[in-house]
Amino acid sequence: QVQLVESGGGLVQPGGSLRLACAASGFTVSTSRMNWYRQAPGKERELVAFITMYGSLNYADSVKGRFTISRDNAKNTVYLQMNSLKPEDTAMYYCNARMTIWGQGTQVTVSS
Repeated sequence: QVQLVESGGGLVQPGGSLRLACAASGFTVSTSRMNWYRQAPGKERELVAFITMYGSLNYADSVKGRFTISRDNAKNTVYLQMNSLKPEDTAMYYCNARMTIWGQGTQVTVSS
């Protein structure tokens, strides 16, 4: 069964850090472009970062220099390291593969 399961969200103060994980099953993350999206209440879903099957990385301007996407092939897992978090980073974060495979999401709340 093809599945993505996110974890690692939570409540953090501005300036803090979180690391999100996206564990895949039923397919190999190294053979797919893997995407992290986020959606805040009342806003459209936004592509935050992606890693291609060749290892190329891409980031939204809003997170460039603060977020890092990475992949652990042995664990078949993709990560999103988020540093210097801001209140505007508050959203539900989703992992996506092959444009049609979605995880259930993990909530990130940045607040003092």
